[in-house]
Amino acid sequence: MSSQDKAAPTVRLITIDAERSGQRLDNFLLTTLKGVPRTYIYRIVRKGEIRVNKGRRTADYRLQAGDVVRIPPVHTKPPAPSAPRLDWLSELVIYEDDVLLVLDKPSGMAVHGGSSLSYGVIEALRAARPEARALELVHRLDRATSGCLLIAKRRSALRTLQEALRAGRFGKHYLALVTGCWRGGARAVDAPLLRIEGTDRRVVVHATGKASVSHFTPKRLFSDASLMEVRLETGRTHQVRVHAAHAGHAVLGDDRYGDAPTNALWKGRGLNRLFLHAARLSFPHPVTGATLQIEAPLPMDLKAVLERHDASSV
Repeated sequence: MSSQDKAAPTVRLITIDAERSGQRLDNFLLTTLKGVPRTYIYRIVRKGEIRVNKGRRTADYRLQAGDVVRIPPVHTKPPAPSAPRLDWLSELVIYEDDVLLVLDKPSGMAVHGGSSLSYGVIEALRAARPEARALELVHRLDRATSGCLLIAKRRSALRTLQEALRAGRFGKHYLALVTGCWRGGARAVDAPLLRIEGTDRRVVVHATGKASVSHFTPKRLFSDASLMEVRLETGRTHQVRVHAAHAGHAVLGDDRYGDAPTNALWKGRGLNRLFLHAARLSFPHPVTGATLQIEAPLPMDLKAVLERHDASSV
């Protein structure tokens, strides 16, 4: 072990530069304190151990150029995912240039580590590419959802992409197999969503929630299920899943908002996970401004489920 490894951590004072201006305090800390559990980071923010310009700030505070962030002594040794895992993830990159990449995230892989996970997609990519110091998630996908996941390689690109995301300039299209035979053609589900604080991160339709709109279009109809394309106007937690259930057609394989007996029936038909896939992502390139459209094909396990059933094209 080197003398640096043996040295006790000390207080750090970091001055925010123009590149980091506008970043949320929690995201800055998660990047700076790689390997430190998220729960610990949020706890020291709440307790006031993190200071900005000698004052307390909440996790959602937007840092400004010139701010001085005080970080107390924290051990930050990052986890080391296994080499085979890293090789596997690198093969899932479906688009890459100098400032961003898009990964075809597999179902079952969290986008980031948490209290019960030592690492996720972003930690694994950082470990695989130690020279790429600025890798950051532009948006997130549920752990059970597969498909297009956008990652910025530069802080400037992250800011530009997240501004475009907030401005509604992203096109996010999902494929979902839902319960029942959908009737009435394409329609929008406009229902505000409220996140209930707690261990299960449950989201409900509620008048006091955030505005949320999803557009459902049937693609293939089965006698007891429907393959839907879902275009999101907003990007709330669990939005497709909650809106589908609200419309009376829960996503198959959804153990939180779906129907357990129906899920058990489809598990017997070969569906062993949530049938939700981020199939297409379109957005303005952060440097050129040209619209990029990236597609991730439906995974083979989900294709196999569809191929087992006769369906009629809509």
